[in-house]
Amino acid sequence: MKHNIQDYIKSSLSVILLVFTAISCDKASTDEMSVLTPENSSVATNSTLPGETVVLLIDEESIDNGNLPNNFSETDVNDQVAKIGQRQTLRYFSNNVGKTITLYTGEVGDEGWYALKTIPASWKTAGPTVNGTRNFLLAGPGLGGGNDPEKYLDKIPDVTPLRATGIKMLTGKTVLAVVYDSDVAINFGPLYGILKGDNLGVVAFDVLETRKRTDGSSGSLPSVTIRIRSVSEVSSTTLKLFSNAPVPRSSSEPFDINPPVTVSAPVLVNAE
Repeated sequence: MKHNIQDYIKSSLSVILLVFTAISCDKASTDEMSVLTPENSSVATNSTLPGETVVLLIDEESIDNGNLPNNFSETDVNDQVAKIGQRQTLRYFSNNVGKTITLYTGEVGDEGWYALKTIPASWKTAGPTVNGTRNFLLAGPGLGGGNDPEKYLDKIPDVTPLRATGIKMLTGKTVLAVVYDSDVAINFGPLYGILKGDNLGVVAFDVLETRKRTDGSSGSLPSVTIRIRSVSEVSSTTLKLFSNAPVPRSSSEPFDINPPVTVSAPVLVNAE
């Protein structure tokens, strides 16, 4: 009888250990999910889901290994797995959901944050969905995937670099961004962006506060306090485009580095 009891205890402990391991693995993998999470996803964390999420682009001037003020490592930002169409959550952001950090946002003429305003028809027909923005986030054919992964990423109209006023307008909003491993190239007159090149992945966060940067160069754009969110959670919300993001006249004008005290409300339209 004593031998049987010991066997029963060992068996029970093994079952508990297996269950605990399964739960731990499931939790660890949840934030590694990409934006493949569908609209009706039941994935959730303890935080309140935002009603809508603004889609942006971020480049190396804001998030990259070695960047101040965070000094991210290569693995923190997926630099070791960067490639065209990479859509994994950046490891640091995956491992720190709920944490508040500061990001810098580049320089005038070398911005780090960009708004998408116009979704080309080619993005909508590329697949795998009928929504062009989601096809980009999913790295669909010609949008980071397929046989010609950059086919539809050249000269995208109205890709708008964000300076102090535009960034300040996003205060209180939730952002889902594709992060580029190098600069997003911008042309003025007409305004368009070239969205080719390797990606580090995707990030999600709430914009909490925008402040003038005082520890950079004369052209440094604001520092932004953000709260990290789960990409898999945020991607299931309604995606929006920042349609009234202020459009710079050139790479140097306006010299908009100081967040205004008051700004216009952002006009957010459904991402199509």
